[in-house]
Amino acid sequence: MTAINGSAAAVTGAASGIGRALVLELAARGCDLALADRDEAGLQQVAAEIGKAHQRKVTTHRVDVGEPGQIAEFAEAASAAHPRLNIVINNAGVALLGQFSEIEQAQMDWLFNINFWGTVHGTRAFLPILAKQREAHIVNLSSIFGIIAPPGQTAYSAAKFAVRGFSESLRHELAMANSSVRLSVVHPGGVATSIVRNSRTVTGVTDNARRAQSIDRFDAVAKTTPPVAAQRIILGIEKNQPRILIGNDAWYMDLLQRFRPATYWAVLAKRLEKAVNAGVK
Repeated sequence: MTAINGSAAAVTGAASGIGRALVLELAARGCDLALADRDEAGLQQVAAEIGKAHQRKVTTHRVDVGEPGQIAEFAEAASAAHPRLNIVINNAGVALLGQFSEIEQAQMDWLFNINFWGTVHGTRAFLPILAKQREAHIVNLSSIFGIIAPPGQTAYSAAKFAVRGFSESLRHELAMANSSVRLSVVHPGGVATSIVRNSRTVTGVTDNARRAQSIDRFDAVAKTTPPVAAQRIILGIEKNQPRILIGNDAWYMDLLQRFRPATYWAVLAKRLEKAVNAGVK
């Protein structure tokens, strides 16, 4: 069990979405914070919000997790500012709109550098620091798309499946070594963040209609709020849960793919279309 009160956490993607909700909730529970994001203005806003409400030590760090050197610098600076740092949450992520035939390799590399390699480099940079603590925890954000793989998500699903595989294998290695470091991998379902609105459109997509349709479909099923997702992740840290599913939709899709591993998408596609046609908001 990793206690939140009295801990210090490094969180990437902390300026918005799940990351922002996480740092606000962690601060409320007595955790000091090293906040990382490319959005410096967003970092300053969330740090100011924490400062007004909680007496916690907060440092901000401009970090592009697609750059390994910046991650290494972040780990060094965060551990220097927070000697008791014992929680790392690799949360930063991006999305890409388009079919595989429309995605250029450079665009797929861009997504992988952030969603997968950013997680790997973050884990590598912080693991020696965490190993020095009496109790420590790594949290890697995968996705429900690291369990199921919808059409139009070849790059995103591939990266999130990779995060899942990397995290599960490393968790087993840490357990075999009797390490003090625990590891949880998170699979959010539809969480109401701006990730789809902020997604890149691949070169092969030239019309705005598909982008608008993707946003509408996401909004129709994204029922979990970031604060609820943050609370669920923190509960998973406290209880040392190896796998954290967020939302009833994630639980449903996880079970469905277990029973219909090769044919789940036919069922999910009908369910999604029904939600969109019903005008679910």
